[in-house]
Amino acid sequence: MEETRLELRRAEATDAAAIRDLTRSAYAKWVPLIGREPKPMSADYDAAVQAHRFDLLLANGVLAALIETIAEPDHLLVENVAVSPDFQGRGFGRRLMAHAEALALAAGYGEIRLYTNQRFAENVALYRKLGYRVDREEDVGVGIAVQMSKRLQEAG
Repeated sequence: MEETRLELRRAEATDAAAIRDLTRSAYAKWVPLIGREPKPMSADYDAAVQAHRFDLLLANGVLAALIETIAEPDHLLVENVAVSPDFQGRGFGRRLMAHAEALALAAGYGEIRLYTNQRFAENVALYRKLGYRVDREEDVGVGIAVQMSKRLQEAG
């Protein structure tokens, strides 16, 4: 069996269409659960790639997963984590979350935050397993957003 070669690289403006396609396919499974497209499925990725950091995980040269982060004044916000359905279950989401935590520490942040839909129970469970706590739940009009955070500690 061939070994999977992984590459992590920063996205460029020319990656916007691929980011949009991967995100739409990754989030499609949630549409029947919540009765609408989740917010990341309709985002303007041409603008987002200019304004936010995207890191792309390629498996044997194929875009497998991505993470979008936003530098806030006092924390790093994980805006989007998406793993292609063909690559789910391989730990790529966990790998990208660890990468975001390393980015946050390197930038001097002591906290990383994210939010997800309350109905995405498996996501909430994964983030808890990774050490995130639920800070609050808020009604955002189209559902309940679960706001989560994790305190980061520098090694040593």
